[in-house]
Amino acid sequence: MELWVTFVGTAASTPTAARNTSATLVVHGGTRVLVDCGEGTQRQLLRSGIGLIDLDAILVTHLHADHYLGLPGLLKTYGLRGRETPLILCGPPGTQQLFDALSIVIGHLPFAIDLRESESGPVLDVPNGAWHAFSTRHSIRSCGYALVEDSRPGAFNLDAARALGIPPGPLFGVLQRGQSIELDGQQISPDQVLGPARSGRRVVISGDTEPCDATREISQGADLLVHEATFLDDERARARETRHSTAAEAGAIASDANVAMLAITHISSRFFPRDLRREAQEVFPNTICPKDFDQIEIPFAERGTPTLHIGGARRIDGEVLPPTADSAATVVKQPGL
Repeated sequence: MELWVTFVGTAASTPTAARNTSATLVVHGGTRVLVDCGEGTQRQLLRSGIGLIDLDAILVTHLHADHYLGLPGLLKTYGLRGRETPLILCGPPGTQQLFDALSIVIGHLPFAIDLRESESGPVLDVPNGAWHAFSTRHSIRSCGYALVEDSRPGAFNLDAARALGIPPGPLFGVLQRGQSIELDGQQISPDQVLGPARSGRRVVISGDTEPCDATREISQGADLLVHEATFLDDERARARETRHSTAAEAGAIASDANVAMLAITHISSRFFPRDLRREAQEVFPNTICPKDFDQIEIPFAERGTPTLHIGGARRIDGEVLPPTADSAATVVKQPGL
């Protein structure tokens, strides 16, 4: 099952010429989830080359305008296109009140909105896993989101199967799915031919927050942590005042949680991205600072490590557009490189 993360908007507070406000698209198999929906998100999707896809869910981290102003336009466009499939909308307490206020702008929709308010716990089931909300620390009620896959059966031991006399074919599949079989009057259980269970993948998106234990805990062993880095560390006092994080603090969270890759976002126009990236890399080397339309491909652990594709969402006839000089410096193929 493929797992891709696309950075649709990476700016803090206001858009710039190069970066739009917060929006991150996670495609997990056939499920498409957008975390935050800043102003202009639908146009960003169109510009990216992905197109205005039908999302299954939108997860809002908090109710500051730069994280939800794209909702009215996107939902209205879905309505004009005649969408009928219900859309799941999740957010912290207060999201229903916000949506009620926006309804006068959005107008009638031909599809249902399944609105769910939660700061903690599972909010969306997906094949082989679930999206979980976790409470974060910002200037208003806020949460982050984590895609957590279920554990998978261990690798199939072909030699053990042959030694037990199991013929190649459908019986292999039955055992791989965790079910026992009977062969020549003998019961054979999956643990006789399968190795130890393998962990599923995990993607964590912090939203706006100062460093907090909840992020650190849910990020343990994550394949990817997307964490805000609004300030450099020499402005840590300002970060505390506004309940944001510095790049060094994001790096420390990633290091403590032993994640495979850290992507810092919510980039303020006051700082050069390369300075934020450098500061985070001093604490956690495998840090990237993605630009809008960059993508990360996350394979199962036995097949490799998370890989950054510069400008990967901008494809023309299957080709990726050339990266800019600033983006090229952030290409990471394997941890630590």
